[in-house]
Amino acid sequence: MDKKQLLFPLFILLGLYAINTAAQSNPNNNQPLASLQQQFADLRFGMFIHFNVPTYMNQDWPDPDASPSLFNPTKLNCGQWAKAAKSANMSYGCLTTKHHSGFCIWDTKTTDYNVMNSPLKRDVVKEFTDAFRANGLKVMLYYSILDTHHRLRPNSITRKHIDMVKAQITELLSNYGEISALIIDGWDAPWSRISYDDIPFEDIYLLVKKLQPNCVLMDLNGAKYPSQGLFYSDIKTYEMGAGQRMSKDSNLMPSLACLPLQQSWFWKTSFPTQPVKDPVKLVNETLIPLNKVDCNFILNVSPNRDGLFDDNALAALKQIGKIWHNEGPEAKLPPIDAPIISTNIAKKQASSSSWSEDDNIMDFANDDDFTTSWISNLTVEHPWYEIDFDRDKAFNAISVAEEKPNISKYRLEYFSNGEWIPIFNGENNKKVKVHRFGRVWGSKVRIWIDKSDHQASIAEFGVYDERR
Repeated sequence: MDKKQLLFPLFILLGLYAINTAAQSNPNNNQPLASLQQQFADLRFGMFIHFNVPTYMNQDWPDPDASPSLFNPTKLNCGQWAKAAKSANMSYGCLTTKHHSGFCIWDTKTTDYNVMNSPLKRDVVKEFTDAFRANGLKVMLYYSILDTHHRLRPNSITRKHIDMVKAQITELLSNYGEISALIIDGWDAPWSRISYDDIPFEDIYLLVKKLQPNCVLMDLNGAKYPSQGLFYSDIKTYEMGAGQRMSKDSNLMPSLACLPLQQSWFWKTSFPTQPVKDPVKLVNETLIPLNKVDCNFILNVSPNRDGLFDDNALAALKQIGKIWHNEGPEAKLPPIDAPIISTNIAKKQASSSSWSEDDNIMDFANDDDFTTSWISNLTVEHPWYEIDFDRDKAFNAISVAEEKPNISKYRLEYFSNGEWIPIFNGENNKKVKVHRFGRVWGSKVRIWIDKSDHQASIAEFGVYDERR
């Protein structure tokens, strides 16, 4: 890798990263998360814009070492994009500042692999944010953690990569005014294989909240985590094109669902003559049903190689605007737990339990896989499940996630100085049960299950030491 790619003196920014505020704190009288989640749901409908080097290579995942000289939108007009969004009665736009191949379309100081070294030599992020605000639209940004150009990929991540991510997010949230949401991709996904430990999620989350406390952070990780809990995201996300679906009957979370208007996310040479999705069906079968269950819908529209939307896309957006209008605020969201943002220190630790059902043994409740479960044997009257750290560890939060809600009454306790000390004793019927408390130190954590509707089971047992 060319050393110039990471030329920026990252150490200058290190002072920005000492973050002492808690995830749910409200510094400088900024809005609490529940209010921001409500505002996001109320936006209802917006525009995703995938525009980057892939636009010029007929692939969504092109060669990450492709020359910046390819990026040359000679008629770039972000004002056209904004007016097209307005024609569809959208309320915001979100631009891909950096996709998986690592090319930055803003004036970054962190790498030479950016738009200022392309023939365009213009800051696309600035032009986008200026144009959308000028048209009365809110601004959101997309950023990929996976970066194949800079070799930020599984089994190759270094401290310099983490510093680069922090520095790039700092630029994006410092130089372009108010950003309503940051959508992060390429993180904790089966295809990216970059965990929240490889690039520490809590560090990034708290950095975002320090720079812009009113910015909601979304990670496109909806497929892995239970629909009834917020894990590593302020908003539940569903990439519908990848088969991710939320319940249109029982969703209780502020959510985002996304689809492309065209056949894929980035522009292809076939797009000008290829039919786009039916605007009537998009409104009646996707947008309206999603809005009814607190889900914001973001529709991707791909600019072509000139930097403009094709005529068929413009026509579809106008048709959407004729048949759909934002009806105003959604119904008030129900109270929900603050998102889990910390590392699960129980993950893959030694565990034990009362007698299990066949091969659904205790290891399945802390394997970082919500599709597997520990299941208690039918003959056990008082099931229990335990994590053994083998030494004292600090923690201040516990989560219990079930495949189906069945545990209704239970006790939580931890082992310290030779005795078991209670944390919780009561009832909770939620599928995802989150408990937060003052920090304690213990070598073991245990749940006793006093009542369940059927065989007690746990999909994932989480223990966390949150920064507060």
